[in-house]
Amino acid sequence: MTIEVASEGAAPGYVFIAPKKAVRQEGPLIVDDRGQVVWFHPLPLGVADFRVQRYRGRPVLTWWQGHSKFGRGRGNYVILDSAYRRVALLRAGNGLAGDEHEFTITPRNTALITFYEGRGDVIDSGFQELDIATGRVLFEWHALGRIALAESYAKRRGKAPFDYFHINSVELGGDGNLLISARNTHAVYEIDRRTGAVLWRLGGRRSTFDMGPGTTFAWQHDARWRSPTTISLFDDGARPQVEKESRALLLHVDLRRRRVTLVHAYTHPKHLLSTSQGNMQVLPDRHVFVGWGAEPWFTELAADGKVVFDGHFIKGADSYRAYKFEWNGHPPGRPTVVAHKSGDGRVTVYASWNGATSVSRWQVHAGATPAEMKPLRTVERAGFETAVELRTDAKFFSVGAIGPSGTEATSGTVASG
Repeated sequence: MTIEVASEGAAPGYVFIAPKKAVRQEGPLIVDDRGQVVWFHPLPLGVADFRVQRYRGRPVLTWWQGHSKFGRGRGNYVILDSAYRRVALLRAGNGLAGDEHEFTITPRNTALITFYEGRGDVIDSGFQELDIATGRVLFEWHALGRIALAESYAKRRGKAPFDYFHINSVELGGDGNLLISARNTHAVYEIDRRTGAVLWRLGGRRSTFDMGPGTTFAWQHDARWRSPTTISLFDDGARPQVEKESRALLLHVDLRRRRVTLVHAYTHPKHLLSTSQGNMQVLPDRHVFVGWGAEPWFTELAADGKVVFDGHFIKGADSYRAYKFEWNGHPPGRPTVVAHKSGDGRVTVYASWNGATSVSRWQVHAGATPAEMKPLRTVERAGFETAVELRTDAKFFSVGAIGPSGTEATSGTVASG
């Protein structure tokens, strides 16, 4: 993890990503503004859309996990509380497979998820609204039969099923209707929550709106309402390439006059062009946080477009989306301690506690026996794993995690080895 820009003007919070492809381990990952790990949960499954949401009034961690092929997934949806304990595991209903492109918890404690389904030589896609407590399907919408194949910009490839629509985000609007993004039609749609009818199209071949200068987009992701008249989205502009660089867009939507105007287009100083994935988050201070999808970068920009935070991970890896949130994690169990003797009375004690966000210092306890343990040294926390160098003939060690209210937890006792 490399942090290229770290400004004092950046918003508080941690970065939430789920790197995949060219990585040794996949899983949801929280890092701080230095690129240091805060929490990591390695998984044998693919992970997407890792973020903080609210469920029943409390902050939770959520993600999709499963198997993905050709940009379409089959898996389920995870919710953890602030102690990293599982609250719920959701699956798509009606015999469908839950896809990786969306998992949004609504203010009414339901979940919006996406699915893909083969229908002969065509791939249908759509979304469901699920009751989280019961898993019951409350609403289901399919593109096939409502959106014509002729709206697609995608090309048929040999005998492969035609993925003409490719839904990649679902958003509940203030009026109860649903805003969806379809990558392969270059369009955003407003869907009637009661009937499933398409109320309007923004962009694409049949746009309801007059698209003003700088507002057209292609192969886009992550369409969101930011106000009753403002929509944000990530404009990939590639695969195949139709734009010079990817952009995070804020668009003003005049529903009465049916006109769209550009509020702001955010770009990366390296002119990144993403061939897939990506998202745009608007932070409470009006900064925006952008995950560049297929490009392994995550960037915070001030409202005027100035980069105030910028980082990346290894080339060849990517994260479907990237976010920034404040988070207070309180892991169960004890901190981890290892003591390594290197000779001449030198011992290095390593202390860590995966997911703990309130630890500021570590206190090392040592003794000739476990019964004789006494505080030996207190140091500032230094990244995910803090190494404490000691000169002592003690054989047994433990550490105490110190936070704002004092010692929060103590590790077990280990012998130096």
